[in-house]
Amino acid sequence: MSSGFARTVCAVALLGWLGVVAAHAPPAGGGSVAMEQTVASPPGPVAEQIRERIEQWRVAHAGDAMAAAPGAAVATFYEQNRFAPTWTRPDELDQLLAALRGMAADGLDPQDYALDELQRRRHVLDDLQATAQQRAQFDLLATDACFAALLHLYRGKVDPATLDTHWNFDPRQIDQARGLQAVREALAQGTIGELFARARPQHPYYGQLRTALAKLREVAAQGGWPAIADGPTLKPGSHDPRVPALRQRLQRVGHPVGDGADDLYDPALEAALKQFQREQYLAADGHLGKATLAALNVPVAARIDQLRANLERARWLLHQLQGKFVVVDIAGYQVIYYKDGKPVWRSRVQVGKPYRSTPVFKSRITYMTLNPTWTVPPTILKNDILPKLRKDRGYLAANRLRVLDGQGRELSPASVDWANPRGIVLRQDAGPGNSLGRLVIRFPNDYAVYMHDTPHQELFANQQRTYSSGCIRVERPRELAELLLDDPVRWNRAGIDRAIDTLKTQTVMLRKPVTLLLAYWTVDLREDGRVGFRPDVYGRDGPLLAALERPRVSPWLPAVPAPAP
Repeated sequence: MSSGFARTVCAVALLGWLGVVAAHAPPAGGGSVAMEQTVASPPGPVAEQIRERIEQWRVAHAGDAMAAAPGAAVATFYEQNRFAPTWTRPDELDQLLAALRGMAADGLDPQDYALDELQRRRHVLDDLQATAQQRAQFDLLATDACFAALLHLYRGKVDPATLDTHWNFDPRQIDQARGLQAVREALAQGTIGELFARARPQHPYYGQLRTALAKLREVAAQGGWPAIADGPTLKPGSHDPRVPALRQRLQRVGHPVGDGADDLYDPALEAALKQFQREQYLAADGHLGKATLAALNVPVAARIDQLRANLERARWLLHQLQGKFVVVDIAGYQVIYYKDGKPVWRSRVQVGKPYRSTPVFKSRITYMTLNPTWTVPPTILKNDILPKLRKDRGYLAANRLRVLDGQGRELSPASVDWANPRGIVLRQDAGPGNSLGRLVIRFPNDYAVYMHDTPHQELFANQQRTYSSGCIRVERPRELAELLLDDPVRWNRAGIDRAIDTLKTQTVMLRKPVTLLLAYWTVDLREDGRVGFRPDVYGRDGPLLAALERPRVSPWLPAVPAPAP
C-alpha cells in the first residue's frame, strides 16, 4: 500500500476503526435513549459555533483528501450529531483525560493529544463567563484528541508506508457506522476508559510489551542501572572490582545473582550473565567480553525506546496473526508456523546481510521446488562471483556453475570475456552442493527472495545469522514443507525424502496457499516472561522512533485565548 493511499484512508479508518471494538461492546441499553436525545437536541449557541468552525474547515480543505483526513472524521461526527457539543459533563471529560494520560503506557506521548491544553482549558465546562466560541473550540479539541488517540491505539500513530515504500500489509477492516455508534454509546454509558482498552490490540504479545515497558520505566525512575567499566575479559572464578556493578546491573532487571557481595565472579553470577547473553542474542559463554559489556551498558532509556518502537509495530501487525500462516521473524532469526493462530513449529533461519537486507512484506506460499537449480541473480553475479572468477578460473567448475547465453544454450567459459561479460547467465546444477540446498519454498514477491535449504548448516549455530543475500535459509525445511503441503498420504516426510533422493527437479503445488508474513521485531518476549533485546541489524528502530517522536498538531487547536480560571 502506498503512503498516499494509506493517508487517504485515514479519515475512513478514524471513523471506522471501532467496528471491531463495537462488535465486542456490551449492548447499549439505556445508552441508546441518551444517544437519541443528544441527536434530537435543538442547536444552541455552542452547536452553532461548532457548525461554523467545521464549515470553515471544510472550505479550507476542499479537494485535499490527504490533508483533511484526520479532521474529516471529527467533522463527520459532529455533522451526524447536529453539531451538539460532546463534552458537557465533567465526569466524561475526566475519563477522557485519564485515558489520554494512559497513552504513555503504550509508548505514545499524551501531548500528541493536547493533554496539557485540555487540562488548562477544562474549566470552560463550569465557567459561566466562558463564551460559546471558547466552549465550542474546547469541545472540538477534546473530540479530536479522543479520536486520534483511539486511532493510534488501533492501527498505530506512524504510517508504516512512509518508512518502507514496499509496505503491503493489509490495513485493518473498518466499519464507519458501528465505530461512530461505539463512541456515542461509550459517552452515554460513561465507559470512555473501556473504549480505549478495547481499541488496543487484544493479542497477549501487546500486553506483555506494555508490562515490560512499565517495568523498565520503574528501573529508570530508580536511577537506571550502573555502567560497568571497561577492562579485560572477565571469566568465572576470577576476582575483579567490576563484579559488584555487574551483580547490581543484572539484579536491576530481575536476574537471580545469588548472595555474593565481594568481587568474586561466582557460579550464580555466571548463570545470570549467561541468561542475559541468551536474551541479547550473544554467545552464552559466561564471559564478560566486549560484546556483552556493550549490551550491558546500553542505557535504560534506549531499551525503553526499543520497547516503544515494537509496541508501534505491534499496532501495525498483530491483527494479521489469524488462522494458518507462517511468520519469518527476521531480527529473531527464526521461522514459525501457526495453526489456529497458535505457534506449532519453529526453526532457526539465516537472513540477509545488512547491506542486502531481507525485506518486510506479506505474501502467500504457493509452491515449492525439490532439487532446485540456481540461476545466479545479476547483483550476486556482479558483486560476488565475478571478482572471484577473475582471480580463479576454476571457480565455475568447483561450484558446478554452467555458463548459458540468453537463449539458455550452454557456452564454454573460455569463450566469455570475463573482464566485461555480456548476455550471459550462470546456473548451478541441482544437488547437495547447490546454494539453495535440496528444497525451495516459493511465494510471489518483487524482491526475488524465497525460503530455502542451504549447504551452510554450520552457520545455524551462531546467535546472529545475517549471511544471505536477502533470501531466508531454513534449518529444517523438510519439516516445514510437510506442514505446508498438508498431505499425509503422498507428501508425508518419507514421501518428500524419496522425491528429493531422485535428484530430479520437481515442482510441487500446495493444495491451498498459506499466508506468509515477513516481519521485523527487535524485542523478544520469551516463554518465561522475560524480555530480550535483539540487535537492530537493519537499523529500522531509529527512523521509526523519529517518526513516533514527531509531534502531532491538532487541526482544532483553539484560536482564542481561554478565560482565566
